[in-house]
Amino acid sequence: MSTAIEKDILILLSDVARHIRTHADRRARGHGMTWTQLMILRRLERRPGMSQNELSAIAEVAPITVARLVNRIEALGLLKRYADPKDRRVWRLRTTPAAAATLRDSKRYQAELDELIVKGMDSTALDAMISSLHKMKANVNSGRRLVKASFRERPNVKA
Repeated sequence: MSTAIEKDILILLSDVARHIRTHADRRARGHGMTWTQLMILRRLERRPGMSQNELSAIAEVAPITVARLVNRIEALGLLKRYADPKDRRVWRLRTTPAAAATLRDSKRYQAELDELIVKGMDSTALDAMISSLHKMKANVNSGRRLVKASFRERPNVKA
């Protein structure tokens, strides 16, 4: 018999995401990295020359978070910063040849993890779930903009 907590979507999504991150981080540690760092590296492989700001927007994390992740990945010799020829304040990012083996392994890990996650699910249910998760993400993002706007509209109140 299922309980109310097992049907609580927020708790369920949080639990699934945490389990996935834990599993993925365990695999990434073999390269001395976190899964988040590997995903940053993968994004740079797909779009070399991105700035840290562009990467921050795509990864949906704060610029300072990306800067710290990039610092750690650069220290491993897997990416390099290059000055932007048009704007000296901007650093462009590219993977190094040393990243090739790590990237190849991360793709294999992701394929294995994807297979584990969807094991036993039929493709119709999986497609519906993916579509629903995209919709949930859009809903939350639009709600976040509304919350930010409502805070800007409130007058400063001193206690």
